[in-house]
Amino acid sequence: MAKLLSVAVPCYNSAAYMSHCIDTLLTGGEDVEILVVDDGSTKDNTAAIADEYAAKYPTIVRAIHQENGGHGEAVNAGLRNATGYFFKVVDSDDWVNEEAYAKLLQVMRSMVESNTELDLLISNFVYEKEGKKHKKVMSYRNVFPTEQIISWEDAKRFRLTQYILMHSVIYRTQLLKNCGLVLPKHTFYVDNIFVFTPLPYVKTMYYVDVNFYRYFIGREDQSVNEKVMIGRIDQQIRVNKIMIDDFVEQRKKHFMNRHCHRYMMKYLNIMMEISSIMLILSETDENYEKKKELWSYLKKKDFALWVCLRFSVLGTHVHLPGKMGRKVTKTGYKIARRFIGFN
Repeated sequence: MAKLLSVAVPCYNSAAYMSHCIDTLLTGGEDVEILVVDDGSTKDNTAAIADEYAAKYPTIVRAIHQENGGHGEAVNAGLRNATGYFFKVVDSDDWVNEEAYAKLLQVMRSMVESNTELDLLISNFVYEKEGKKHKKVMSYRNVFPTEQIISWEDAKRFRLTQYILMHSVIYRTQLLKNCGLVLPKHTFYVDNIFVFTPLPYVKTMYYVDVNFYRYFIGREDQSVNEKVMIGRIDQQIRVNKIMIDDFVEQRKKHFMNRHCHRYMMKYLNIMMEISSIMLILSETDENYEKKKELWSYLKKKDFALWVCLRFSVLGTHVHLPGKMGRKVTKTGYKIARRFIGFN
């Protein structure tokens, strides 16, 4: 029987927490295939745990072993091996809410049984920040009508701090393959490309207002940790430039729905701000120059796009002049981080 959903679980030295992730996914039963991708783990028994699950649940779990290629290549491996109608990525230190999971599978089943081609299924995610009693929820009830087939035309405006992440999306597998999605190897933050690149190909969407994905934040070595992000800033910039290139090329190739276009510009705006703030937080002349170069890259690539982003609220915020301007930018970032809890 064909699977409704393929879930890729990228694992790299994940033995300490991957079982919790996989156990929550197993509650989907035979409707799901779980692709546990061991991305060249060497420091623990990640590979053995993946094999144990595959042996215990042979009709649900598949263990994929590969040389280390980074998070993006692990997602690529999952997509290459996916046989399900829909495709989801769940990182090995995260997990899913089982009740919401059942609801989403029910929606997927109804779409397949009615021969309805659904491109993108959207749900909420929760910032499971360690040590925080109040958990921030990213929901979209102000943007999308709930539990009905919709298009970009039905989407309302996103709030300034509201955006769609990998945690929010379940794509139709064939759409991802048709749009030629391949994530770069040995690069962090490629989950932004995973969400961003397919968006212009999406014609039909469906939003379910459930808190499905639980996004864990708290490990010191986590990619969204501020110090880690600054240390990997060149990879953040690389992803940022790929998204700029992709957006500019997409606009050249075919007509883009105005609502999709507006959201993708917002997404780029957020990415430019994140890169700029991390470069400012590093407090090095070298990284201040990298900030200038990134914005120059955008300007050369598409002047009109540069004008829109440079003189937006976020663009103005990261271009306040001098030491005092950088201090104001840092303060604004710290307030936003406390309010949203994003790293």
